[in-house]
Amino acid sequence: MKYVGYLFGGLSAAYAGYYMVLYLYRWEWQRALISGVLLLVIEGFLACLILLNRLSRLERRLTEYDARVEEVQRRLDQSRETAPDRRFRWIGSEGLDGTQRTFVFVPVLMVAGAALSGVAFVIQKIASATARPGAERRLAGRLAPLTAPADTAPGGAARAARLEDRPAVPPSRAGRKLAVGAAAVAAVVLLTLMREGLADATQTRPEATPDAAASTVVFRIEMRGDETREARELAAGDLWQTCRRSTAAQNDRAFLQHLESEVYAGVIRPALTPHDLMRLRGCIEDASTNRATASVLGEGQAERRR
Repeated sequence: MKYVGYLFGGLSAAYAGYYMVLYLYRWEWQRALISGVLLLVIEGFLACLILLNRLSRLERRLTEYDARVEEVQRRLDQSRETAPDRRFRWIGSEGLDGTQRTFVFVPVLMVAGAALSGVAFVIQKIASATARPGAERRLAGRLAPLTAPADTAPGGAARAARLEDRPAVPPSRAGRKLAVGAAAVAAVVLLTLMREGLADATQTRPEATPDAAASTVVFRIEMRGDETREARELAAGDLWQTCRRSTAAQNDRAFLQHLESEVYAGVIRPALTPHDLMRLRGCIEDASTNRATASVLGEGQAERRR
């Protein structure tokens, strides 16, 4: 399910990014803004999906850690309950009258304590002068019962899980490194090609003036609410005056003619270059004024009279 979400988010981001670039190329700014906002939303979705995945992994690790701690605690409790009684038997012996005979143990305990204290002092001095790093290894070996349970080999035999058997550094994965390197190289090449293609598509170049008398754009006005003739003509005029200034040319001689009920034709003299004509079409398709939108039915160049 996680990879399905990643796949869905990645395809949606690619789809939104493609249309954002396409609308920018067509000079349709409103649609480009909508595609950009959609791309940001998808990126936020992917970021939240990654964070939720990481949090679920942390929660799973904490649960496993708690389970191991409880297992170790249970084993310690079992070992404490089944431990034999190591007290001296003669300490627990009772006389015929029911009293314990501990009067002999007290002086023996005092003498033995003094002797053991002296021996421990000597051993401590010798150990502090001759200690080596191997003491830590021996201590780790003595604490081995507190580690995880024994691993089970593929054949079914159990073997002890020793810390020395595990490598200090995980083994290198040549295949994984090769795949990551190939993916990085492919990503760099793809980004370079996309950058060059986008730069080539959006670069401003001088264009040759077309051999035509005028440029014509035919579009239909769609109203919301007031659909009277006067309101439609006012909306068509406002939209035409706005979009005729969206090109690089001055367009001082631009006229708008009403063809039929909802169809208008805009004529610009002299003729526009192909790029300016595309900008004019994109503006008409994208702009809205007075609760009115327009859809371009066609555009072209009017030939000169021979």
